[in-house]
Amino acid sequence: MRYVDVHGVKLSAIGLGTWQFGSKEWNYGSSYEEKESAAIVHKALDLGVNVIDTAEAYGWGRSERAVGRAIVSRRDEAFIATKVFPVMPVEPVIKDRARRSASRLGVQSIDLYQIHWPNPVIPLNLTMRAMASLQRSDLVKNIGVSNFSLALWQQAERFLSGKVLSNQVRYNLLDRRIENNVLPWAEETGHVVIAYSPLAQGVLSGRYSRGNIPTGLRAYTAAFQPENLDKAIPVIDALKRIALEHGATPTQVALAWLISKPNVVVIPGASSISQLQANVESAQLDLTDEDISELNDVSSIYKLSSGLTDQLTRAARAGQLLASRTLKRYIRPVKSAW
Repeated sequence: MRYVDVHGVKLSAIGLGTWQFGSKEWNYGSSYEEKESAAIVHKALDLGVNVIDTAEAYGWGRSERAVGRAIVSRRDEAFIATKVFPVMPVEPVIKDRARRSASRLGVQSIDLYQIHWPNPVIPLNLTMRAMASLQRSDLVKNIGVSNFSLALWQQAERFLSGKVLSNQVRYNLLDRRIENNVLPWAEETGHVVIAYSPLAQGVLSGRYSRGNIPTGLRAYTAAFQPENLDKAIPVIDALKRIALEHGATPTQVALAWLISKPNVVVIPGASSISQLQANVESAQLDLTDEDISELNDVSSIYKLSSGLTDQLTRAARAGQLLASRTLKRYIRPVKSAW
């Protein structure tokens, strides 16, 4: 296993994402949550994986409980990362949510507590004041953010007056936007990028096409729209060719490309122990400079087309804006009570 070591924190380059633990939208069934999930966590720890990522929003606490059950006898081997969903991220609320997450996880201290999304209404300084308080109380060891722009990440760190260790963001061969500024800054300053959706929800596995798309939530995402699957073919073809040369799989090559970047940790999910093992093996795959250059070139051409998902996103943003304006009317009178 490769590790990312920053400021005394040692993280496995391949982690384990657990959104699927207890989340019905993945269609894995109840037996997966009750049996397979624990076996997967134990095997991950056996293989040197220490980053186990979850969130209170995953299955509305079910994922955290499943992780907690799995690590109960192996707490010292795991670096547990979870996230607070920032509906009202002010000090009393965040402290309560952190205590509840710790209880579900069965831990005395959360290794990495992350703000799941920026909140456009609540001032960030109030949120970071709460996070600093959690860190001082030792309920939380490290602070992170998720889905933050570079400017917001830097602002969060200024308000914390300390290290905001990580930013969990979407990053894969089909979505390289963070390379513009987030990734270079992390490398330069000793921060960590935690890459979620490292396989573009499975597109980069090469298993899907116009006539074969996954069921459930993923079928409605933009990446699985027919025109976008067609656009991904050159990238998938390159992954397959490079994989053949290395005796690997396209998935392993896609993950190896990501962790070839300094300070990057990836958190793919796993539906089975065999899938987990294959993911972990990617840490032993050494891509050549030519391999990386080819993947860089072919993936730089990919551009996601707008579709139903983008329309829904725009509608969601419009609803968020309306909610923001409504909440502001109530925030001003009670701000002094926070």
